[in-house]
Amino acid sequence: MQFGIFTVGDVTPDPTTGRTPTEAERIQAMMTIAEHAEQVGLDVFATGEHHNRPFVPSSPTTMLGYLAGRTSRITLSTSTTLITTNDPVKIAEDFAMLQHLSGGRTDLMLGRGNTAPVYPWFGKDLSKSVELTVENYQLLRRLWDEDVVTWEGKHRTPLHGFTSTPRPLDGVAPFVWHGSIRTPEVAEIAAYFGDGYFANNIFWPKEHYIRLINLYRERYAHYGHGTPEQAIVGLGGQVYMAKNSQDAVREFRPYFDNAPVYGHGPSLEEFTAQTPLTVGTPEQVVEKTLTFQEFFGDYQRQLFLVDHAGLPLKTVLEQIDMLGEQVVPVLRREFEARRPAHVPSDPPTHASRVAARDAALAAAGAQPVGA
Repeated sequence: MQFGIFTVGDVTPDPTTGRTPTEAERIQAMMTIAEHAEQVGLDVFATGEHHNRPFVPSSPTTMLGYLAGRTSRITLSTSTTLITTNDPVKIAEDFAMLQHLSGGRTDLMLGRGNTAPVYPWFGKDLSKSVELTVENYQLLRRLWDEDVVTWEGKHRTPLHGFTSTPRPLDGVAPFVWHGSIRTPEVAEIAAYFGDGYFANNIFWPKEHYIRLINLYRERYAHYGHGTPEQAIVGLGGQVYMAKNSQDAVREFRPYFDNAPVYGHGPSLEEFTAQTPLTVGTPEQVVEKTLTFQEFFGDYQRQLFLVDHAGLPLKTVLEQIDMLGEQVVPVLRREFEARRPAHVPSDPPTHASRVAARDAALAAAGAQPVGA
């Protein structure tokens, strides 16, 4: 099972000091965080995509390309790539390039985005967001899977004999996750293509995500990709840890109260009771995270949000140390002990996708690519 962290890239004042980092400081901090995640043995670093303040990750592939040259093992992903407002041609080319730069250590998570003003900034109509999601993804798949594409749709100019470059590494596209907070159509798209489904899992009560994940699993099986239990699911979550729970609550409260992600709403106690947010000891994080499998079934990727709300870099690195040393090893062991043999333990990687493609070609009597 894969464990990692994701960032939303907010530039937020530290409520305990009043100091706001510069954009340059925040961007460099995210790079340090990603490198440290690899050093402590985490599997994934993912970044969001935002074009509005107080967030700075407007160019995720630039960030991930930089990290590809500074890391050697960790998977580099997005926690949102805006399928609605980005041009599918640009997504196809950017992530194929990132595949080559990282040696295949890349995948991506597509989402509609939840910031309404972004749509007109990129010349798109918010009321057409679901239509844009479906049409743009259908085109993106063709751009990766076909060398020459002729295409016409409703929301962009036609393509005539177009080839996106570079071609995907080894002729295999990056694995795609479809991220969602509330949209059943996204679960349907993920199921139809046999892609992964990532439930944001940080804002809403578990019952909300149970419905969406169960819909995805049922439709995944309907389209013939496997049993519902074999569908590829990822979950978000957020944590703050200390040696004892009282210190964790005391330390995190001012950050929670001012967080752009969920501050100025329910109290910390209400939010931790109603959502997956865990503020406490590493043992409490393990205990609560293990309940996710009980609610949502076996899943393949768990990402934690640890670096938002103005938390200083030193504190974030300490949180990552605790994840790597005290939390993730226990979760790996416990989740794998509970997982049935027929359920995949990991999401598809580049190597496994290349092997599956070559096995399918061999079964059909064709030569594997590169043979």
